[in-house]
Amino acid sequence: MKKARRTICLAILVTFAIVFAGTCCATAMEKVNINTATAAELTTLERVGAKYAQRIIDYRENVEPFKQPEDIMKVKGIGKKTWEANKDRIVI
Repeated sequence: MKKARRTICLAILVTFAIVFAGTCCATAMEKVNINTATAAELTTLERVGAKYAQRIIDYRENVEPFKQPEDIMKVKGIGKKTWEANKDRIVI
């Protein structure tokens, strides 16, 4: 009986791990339009937290819309490392 419970518990844990990993991977592959994304959507980008997400929004609203994905590096604090980590996901 104990062995059966352990097996069931292990199966449940593995199932949750697979579902969670799939969700994370799906989010990581979604494209983010930096001219229209919400702060929450921008924070799905690597190295972008709430502070930088707001800077991106402020830049596009107060300076100019982004013309090309690389323009994200015009935002204070967003540099080459952030660009390289996200270049396959950022779109206009």
